[in-house]
Amino acid sequence: MRRSRPSTAAVALIAILGSAGIAHFAKPDFFDPLVPSWMPGSARLTTYLSGVVELSAAILVAIPRTRRFGGWFALATFAAVYPANIQAALDGGMKDMDPPFDSAAAAWLRLPFQLPLFWLAWRVAREGRPSA
Repeated sequence: MRRSRPSTAAVALIAILGSAGIAHFAKPDFFDPLVPSWMPGSARLTTYLSGVVELSAAILVAIPRTRRFGGWFALATFAAVYPANIQAALDGGMKDMDPPFDSAAAAWLRLPFQLPLFWLAWRVAREGRPSA
């Protein structure tokens, strides 16, 4: 049976994704420099599309019927953007960002802090699995 009330993990995931999604529209100048140069289209378009994806994931997790799918969708989203974060670290930082975000150290430190997001999304997806 699926849970209608969101777990603490689901609430946390909704808050993280929702906040990040809104931030992509409220402060796009912060996110534009994070977009790798190899991405097609403009950085601003990618920033806005990322915001839509994160807000969509938050909504999917918030709805009991789609919570499990939302968890997997969030996990796929985190996995899709992780290579850009690795690239930023390999490039020596996130260019055009204000200090300390423009440093190689900040880019490398950012990588392990994103791993809990993978775990959180996985946990939400697993919580919604049908019982045997």
